[in-house]
Amino acid sequence: MVRASEAALSAQVPIVWLVDSAGGRLTDQVQFFPGRRGAGRIFYNQVRLSGQVPQVCCLFGPSAAGGAYIPSFCDVVFMVDGNASMYLGSPRMAEMVVGEITTLEEMGGARMHVTQSGCADNLATDDTDAIDQAKAYLTYFPQSWKAQPPAYEPEPPAVPLTTGVVPDDERVPFDMHDVIDGLVDAESFFEVKPMFARELIVGLGRLDGRSVGIVANNSAHLAGTLFVDSADKAARFIWCCDAFNIPLIFLADVPGFMIGSAVERQGIIRHGAKMVTAVSEATVPKISVIVRKAYGAGLYAMSGPAFAPEATIALPTARIAVMGPEAAVNAVYANKIAAIEDLEQRAEFVAEQRAIYETDVDLLRLASELVIDAIVEPEQLRDDLIHRLVLARDKDRHFADRRHGVPPV
Repeated sequence: MVRASEAALSAQVPIVWLVDSAGGRLTDQVQFFPGRRGAGRIFYNQVRLSGQVPQVCCLFGPSAAGGAYIPSFCDVVFMVDGNASMYLGSPRMAEMVVGEITTLEEMGGARMHVTQSGCADNLATDDTDAIDQAKAYLTYFPQSWKAQPPAYEPEPPAVPLTTGVVPDDERVPFDMHDVIDGLVDAESFFEVKPMFARELIVGLGRLDGRSVGIVANNSAHLAGTLFVDSADKAARFIWCCDAFNIPLIFLADVPGFMIGSAVERQGIIRHGAKMVTAVSEATVPKISVIVRKAYGAGLYAMSGPAFAPEATIALPTARIAVMGPEAAVNAVYANKIAAIEDLEQRAEFVAEQRAIYETDVDLLRLASELVIDAIVEPEQLRDDLIHRLVLARDKDRHFADRRHGVPPV
């Protein structure tokens, strides 16, 4: 494995890991564990390979103890449902060391990892399905970071994107997959982590035959609010696309980051900053489409105007603000509203202030202030994106002179 990973590094070609391992043989630990060419060298090489060539893992069976790190260093992990597992210590060891009684599936099974831990990306039904998914995934990528992704024959979308797809009322949830299907070439969308942090959709597609990465809020799940897991999901996907020259399209319909004591204890600020860091550092062409709402730091996380996108485009249903009108009026006038005893007068005052607030963030005003670059009808959005990405194909990708940043993790 050490030689294979070094060969991939030297030849600058993708590496696919087919993993089914119970871990290291303890009786031979001196031979495989501590040395300069031991198991640690595999991980060292994987880190060197990261961002240079695509690394894909098909996890067929167990991946135990130190062997569990091989999948974790890969760009994507396809895990066979019901058979694959990934864990640092077995259930028997967990019972001996920490007194926990659990099962292999509960602690390290495929379904747990793709829905809860996020250590794996997509479920596979069997080994063949895992390999097929790996093959499909690699079709979006170049051989290495030095090359461009392959181009294919353009296809029209499977369904047209029309005005009725996005509800005008921001409180009405809808499935953002319908917007994605109306933008990308037919049958080209490959979703990554579809069962993890479902409030955010990330995946690869083709737009006029060329690879794009899509980051989209999904109001059909938890109103599209950004949580700790969705911020991590986005950051890793953005880093991967940026490493391999895949342009990014952001589809924003986000009320912001989640608030409350539970997420604060989980580090929502730190994780949100990680996502914003990834967006900031991405130098591939980026286009931010405000599909409906983009409130608070959610605008920043979805590559808003301050984060150097090639363009910020608004659909007619779009709203950009620090917060929604109802929350804003309550925040500013809470005491005054409470002091109005007459319910009818109170409602009139609230409606008046909401109207003033909405006028302040009117789309045409935002366009006149150059906050947004264009207001585009849904039917014209695909052509607009294609045109802008063509113009941005040879953009200067310099970001900063340094060894590397120190991002929040």
